[in-house]
Order: sequence, then structure tokens, then C-alpha cells
Amino acid sequence: MKTALIRKWYDSDININEIKNEKIAVIGYGNQGAAQSNNMHDSGLNIILGLRKDGASWEKAESDGHKVYEIEKAAELADIIHILVPDVMQSDIYTDKIAPNLKEGNALCFSHGAAIHWKWIPIPKSVDVIMIAPKSPGQRVREVYLENFGTPALVAVEQDFSGRALNRVLAMAKGVGCSKAGILETTFKEEVETDFFGEQVDLCGGVDQLIRNSFETLVEAGYTPEIAYFECLHELKLIVDLIQRYGIGGMYRRVSETARYGGLTRGKYAVGEASKEGMRKALNEIQSGEFAEEWIEAYKKEGKQAFDKYMDELKEHPIEQVGLTLRKMMWPNKELE
Repeated sequence: MKTALIRKWYDSDININEIKNEKIAVIGYGNQGAAQSNNMHDSGLNIILGLRKDGASWEKAESDGHKVYEIEKAAELADIIHILVPDVMQSDIYTDKIAPNLKEGNALCFSHGAAIHWKWIPIPKSVDVIMIAPKSPGQRVREVYLENFGTPALVAVEQDFSGRALNRVLAMAKGVGCSKAGILETTFKEEVETDFFGEQVDLCGGVDQLIRNSFETLVEAGYTPEIAYFECLHELKLIVDLIQRYGIGGMYRRVSETARYGGLTRGKYAVGEASKEGMRKALNEIQSGEFAEEWIEAYKKEGKQAFDKYMDELKEHPIEQVGLTLRKMMWPNKELE
């Protein structure tokens, strides 16, 4: 187990004035782009947006009070270029629109390490390469900022041409509000490999398969789908909320004694050594670059259909059909999927 102390920073450790005179071009106005640019703007930093002229986000960014330019012009005007478009789009946008407008001493910034770690973007030696990765969806990054707090973030420096790269990214993180919760140092390699792993075996893929398999097990044994839905999906949020706030032990101390004993003694029936071996396989494919290469090739060949075909299969699963009915019952006035 890694024992080296990780570096951490909080609000009082960081001088946001480090970048007060620099222009930050945020490329993209999706969940993270909107949240981070609005937070940094409200923190007094000089923010502009780089977007496609005919894109849906242009009008929204302007209505939120931002100066909006086409991507090429924003890159030309900027000192720091913060690239927040989806991973699979970054290489083309960088090559066609950003690279011709880079100046010596600029900083290229990201919120995910994939394009740099997997060398989808060939970086010049004359710029800083940095990363700020808030550990929360964009909507929550904005909500917590407006509550006068922040979400934790990771920061990394891949290349320090200016000698100021760390100070630059820490100041950006403070502008986003993350230093109120705490900022931790990582590397591009560590961030992207652990992020891919968490998404695949735990946060998205793993929990999806756990829910579907447990639901199917109950239904195949003759139990009512609606009851199986409540037990295997609906109540999961209650448990995850307890774990997030109190840790795993704190969760067990806050459920019934029967749930505590059953979970502690039977949990490995569902997720045991065989599952862990599968996790190791997923990690090996991530570390070797196999997954990244497969994903990019699939996207180039199929576009959104690369994952939409799996979404179409999921839509037909009984848990999605019974779930929609029950969600409409619980939230009758909400727009639901």
C-alpha cells in the first residue's frame, strides 16, 4: 500500500492573484465547462469562452454573462486554455483550432488526463500542461460554490515550462472553489487510470451490474419485480449517502443489526475474489492502453452508436421498465426517463 504523504492545499495556502492578470479561455460549456467558468468568473478571474459559433451552448454562455468567441480566437487571446470538451473530441479540436494559436508560456489545462496521458494530444515543450479535476459532477460543483463552500479537487502538473505551473493550477482550483474543501496532488497517469477504473468496476459499470444481477436473481426466484426494484435499486441511494457521509463502518452502525450482520457475513457472496479478479483484468486493460485504444477506435467507427447500442439493450431490461413506472409514482410532477 502506498505510504508517501500526499500534498494538500486549502484556501489560505493559495494566492489567487497569481493568475488575476491572465486570461483563461474555457473551451466547452457542458456540465463542467459551465460550472467551472461561472465559478472562476464569480471569483474575479478573467474568463472567456471558446465555443462553436453554431453550437447550442453559445447563447447560453452569453446569457450567463460570458464573453464568447470561436475556439480559434479564444485560444489566440488566452494565457491559459482550459479544455473541457469530451475526451474523444479533444485531439481534433486541439490540432485544428488551438495548436495554431498557442504562444510560448501559455498553459494547457484539462479536467481529465486522458488526452495527455495517452498522447492523443502532442504537447509542445514551450507551454505548461496542468490539470484541475473537481471530484463531483459539474452541477454539484456550481451548487456547492453558491453555498459558499466547494468540492474537493485533484491537481497535477505534467509540464512546467513557466516555472509557475503549480501556482497557476492551484489558483484556478481556488477560483473554482475547490480549496475550501481541499485540493490533493496527483499525476495525469494516476488520475486517468484510477478514474477509468472507478467508472468501469465500481461507480458505473460495477454498480449497474450489481443492481441488474441482484434484481434478476429475485425475479427469477419468483419475487415481484416492483419489490425487487425497491430492494435492489431504490434503497441503494440511502446506503450510498450513509457511506459517503460516515464511511463504510459508519453505514453499518446506522442500519439494522440484521442488515449489519447479513452484509458483513454475506457480502462476499456477491462481490468476492472472482469479482476482484475481473477488476484486475479491467485495470490491466486500462494500464496497458488497451481500453483507451478500443474506445477511440469504436468512437471513430461508430460515433455515439459505440455506446448507444448498449443503452438500447438496457432500455429493454425489465428493471428499467418497472423502474419508470415506480419513479412516476414517486415523482409524479417530474420529467423522468
